[in-house]
Amino acid sequence: MALFVPAVKTNAEALIDRGWEQFPHDADVGLRGWGPSIEVAFEEAALALTDVVSDAEIAVEARIEVACEAPDVELLLVEWLNAIIYEMAVRSMLFGQFEVKISGTQLQGVLWGEPIDQVKHAPACEPKGATYTALRVAQGSDGLWSAGCVIDV
Repeated sequence: MALFVPAVKTNAEALIDRGWEQFPHDADVGLRGWGPSIEVAFEEAALALTDVVSDAEIAVEARIEVACEAPDVELLLVEWLNAIIYEMAVRSMLFGQFEVKISGTQLQGVLWGEPIDQVKHAPACEPKGATYTALRVAQGSDGLWSAGCVIDV
């Protein structure tokens, strides 16, 4: 009889992990992204933001560049998410792919997406803005970065 030995991730394999989650917060919604770098954590937080609006697949039809700056990386996350919310509102678009480059407390970002289609995307709500509530950007002992806050909806 063979013994079952569960697979254990090495540190390098654990760093490949990336993703996002949403969590309830009063009438608002919290979101958190994580990944092997601060940039990936910010990209994943942006995906969580998009999912607040719609869980439909977003086509990569248009490319929008944004730049943000803040006194620290936590406030930079708020600026980043608010830049996405602004672009969604003024362009009537949803974004489903993101690229972030951070240097100190400056961010260069690219958003890829498509115009909102009420039938295809069935928007659930319109986010008003990222807040300082539950704001946290940090690197864990496992090496993974996380970035999250509450979004006013």
